[in-house]
Amino acid sequence: MSLILEGVSKVMNGQTHIYPTDLELQSGTMNVLLGPTSSGKTSLMRLMAGLDVPNTGKVIWGGKDVTGMRVQDRGVAMVYQQFINYPSMTVYENIASPMRLLKRSADQIDAAVKKAADLMKLTPFLDRKPLALSGGQQQRCALARALVKDAGLVLLDEPLANLDYKLREELRAEIPKIFEEAGSIFVYATTEPEESLLLGGNTATIWEGRITQFDKTPIVYRQPVNATTARVFSDPPMNFLKFEKAGNQLRFGDGQVSSATSGAFAGLGDGSFVAGFRPNHLKLNKEAPDALEFTGKLTVTEITGSETFIHLRHHGENWVGLVHGVKNLKIGAPLSVYLDQAHVYIFAQDGTTVAPASYAAAA
Repeated sequence: MSLILEGVSKVMNGQTHIYPTDLELQSGTMNVLLGPTSSGKTSLMRLMAGLDVPNTGKVIWGGKDVTGMRVQDRGVAMVYQQFINYPSMTVYENIASPMRLLKRSADQIDAAVKKAADLMKLTPFLDRKPLALSGGQQQRCALARALVKDAGLVLLDEPLANLDYKLREELRAEIPKIFEEAGSIFVYATTEPEESLLLGGNTATIWEGRITQFDKTPIVYRQPVNATTARVFSDPPMNFLKFEKAGNQLRFGDGQVSSATSGAFAGLGDGSFVAGFRPNHLKLNKEAPDALEFTGKLTVTEITGSETFIHLRHHGENWVGLVHGVKNLKIGAPLSVYLDQAHVYIFAQDGTTVAPASYAAAA
C-alpha cells in the first residue's frame, strides 16, 4: 500500500498554501515533514487526510483515487498538537472509542485497549478521566487512540510541541518503536531538525509551500540538494558566506583571500559561489591545519549549560556558532572563529548545491 500525491496544490483566499506537489509514501514507513511555522506542513497533511480537497492534482491511496473521498471513509488517524480527548469518558473509553465506531467485538476492543495502554504506559490510569491526567499522559491517550484505530495512514501534527522537555524526549524515543509493527504510513510534522534526526525514517523538508527535498533522513541532512533545504535542516539555521574562486585562490566578501586546499573547495571550478556551514562547525581554536579564519563582532552569547551559542556580525551577515563549554566572551569585541574546509557546503548563486561538505559526501 502506498499514498501518492500527484501534483496536488491548495489555494485559499487567493493565497497559495501548497504549490503543485508530488510525493509517494510507502506502508510501514515513518515520514517527517520538517519546516518552519506556516511552511505548509499542516496544509499538506489535511490534503493527505481528505480534510481539504486539492485545487489541482490527485490523492491516490492503495492504487485508488480518493481525492474526493470523505476523511471518515479513508482509514485515517490524526493526532494534533492540542490534546483532543473526550473529557466525560475514562481513558479506557477514550482509547476504545474508534473501535466501537467500527463495531468491533468486546473482546477485540479489550485486547487492543490494554495493549495500547501498556505501550503508552497508561495501564494504571485506565479508569481515570483525561482531566485527572498530566499533559503528557493526555497526549499518550490521544496517541493510543490513534494506534488502536488500525488506520492505514497516521498523521501526527507536532504532537509533542506542548509537552515539557523530559516528556518530549521520552516520547520521541518511543513513537518509532510503538508504531514499528503497525505497517501503516506515519507522517509526523515538526519544526525541529533534531526531532527529525531522532525519529529517523524519511524526511521531506518544506519551505513556503514547496517540498524542497524528500529522502532518507540522514541523506537529506548530510546531502541537501540546495541552500533552502540546508537552512531548514539546521537549528540554528546554516550560516552563509559569498566568495569567488580563481585558480587556487578564494576571495570572500570581506576582502579576505585564502587558499583552497581541501574539502569541497579543492575540486571547485572558477566562479562566484556561496559557502554554507552549520553552527557547530565554527570553532574558537584552529583545530584543522587548513582551517579558514574569520573575524566578526560578537553581538550575543547564550549559555545552554554545557554549550554556548555565539552570535557574530560578519560584514553584514549574522552568523551563529555553537561551541562546547561555558565561554566568558566580551560582547561587542572582535572575535576570531575557525572553519574546517571539510565542513563547508558549496552552493551556486541560485542556491543549488554544487558540492556537499566532504565529510557528508563520504558518509
